[in-house]
Amino acid sequence: MKDNKNPNTYISESGMTNLWNVWYSELHDNLSGLTIKVDRIIESVQSEFQRIDVLETKDFGKLMVLYGSLMVGDNDNNTYNEMITHVPLFTHPNPKKVLIIGGGDCGALTEVLKHPNVESCTMCEIDKMVVEISKKHFPYLTKGCDDPRANILFEDGKKFIESTNEYYDIIILDLSDPVGPAADLFQKEFHKSVYDRLNEDGILVAQTESPFYNKQTVKSLFTNLTEIFPITKMYTCFMPIYPSAYWSFGFCSKKYDPVNDLDGDRYDKLILDTRYYNKEVHIASFALPQFVKELLP
Repeated sequence: MKDNKNPNTYISESGMTNLWNVWYSELHDNLSGLTIKVDRIIESVQSEFQRIDVLETKDFGKLMVLYGSLMVGDNDNNTYNEMITHVPLFTHPNPKKVLIIGGGDCGALTEVLKHPNVESCTMCEIDKMVVEISKKHFPYLTKGCDDPRANILFEDGKKFIESTNEYYDIIILDLSDPVGPAADLFQKEFHKSVYDRLNEDGILVAQTESPFYNKQTVKSLFTNLTEIFPITKMYTCFMPIYPSAYWSFGFCSKKYDPVNDLDGDRYDKLILDTRYYNKEVHIASFALPQFVKELLP
């Protein structure tokens, strides 16, 4: 009987048994950055404002990519959301009213509402589809949406700040990168408008990009913020899914110092469920490498 599997006679291309070779790359100036192999493309849609992709990967689990820029990852230790929220919340002695501009994955909203003294948290996000995709694929980030203290608005954040008569204890600028319409929310005039919507002891925290890749942006942001707020400091974190894996935030306050006024007792009593933030990290995050200090005014 003829052997159809005889390697000398059976025609087969063994080198073509695994051809899946799809990668996600986010590069700075098309020169260097982050590259992750994609196991599966789960969903890809176009909203009114941007393309939204959800990818499955080995190292980071599910990822959400907006306009080609990586925003959310299952295995990033929730670093960004915890650091942009708990630092101001444990610095302000009585944060009752919080506003988030952006934050469509709802991770920051969920972290804010872990604080029982917060009476209301408004999230103003321009793209409703980002919230819908997050609820579908990242439900652990969107738990805060079901909290009665949450108020979610689908509006332009700049227009909201300029038109509202409300005042807030804390305003969080959880923004994408300063490209396209979002760039307006990185300008000095917008930060002045935010200052005006804060109570007399209010705090602003904003994401301020990578001190490694975005040096000029960081310089300009902190120059502007220092001219507006009496207390302006940078703090940083390890953010594995963002290019350079090193991210910065601007802490801007009318009254409170983020290290000296940290309420460690309140932190101890609350017993937060976090992956990255703790009170030791809170303090240490304000210790900056020399090359970063040199970016600041």
